[in-house]
Amino acid sequence: MSKIELLQGTLDLLILRVLKGGPQHGWGIAQRIHLLSKEALRVEEGAFYPALHRMERKGWIEAEWRPSENNRRAKYYQLTNSGLKQLETEHEGWKRLTAVMAQVLDGRH
Repeated sequence: MSKIELLQGTLDLLILRVLKGGPQHGWGIAQRIHLLSKEALRVEEGAFYPALHRMERKGWIEAEWRPSENNRRAKYYQLTNSGLKQLETEHEGWKRLTAVMAQVLDGRH
């Protein structure tokens, strides 16, 4: 199966969704997306970490440094109330977009 590149808004939605399950460090978020997509989605570091920083600036997520499972220092991210609202908004938008795309691609009116 070929890998699928993620657009910025899509990556934000996936990060927010993963963090809905609880705090996670960056590598863990990327791995979770990879596993949930059955390895179809590739999260590029060049887009991933800037997305985390952008989302932190917007107040959708917050972060703190703490020890990871292997006792190394890692930055853990968690969803804020604003981020939960953004997740709901983006998820609804995604559902509308995919329905319209299916309609156009299938030639339905």
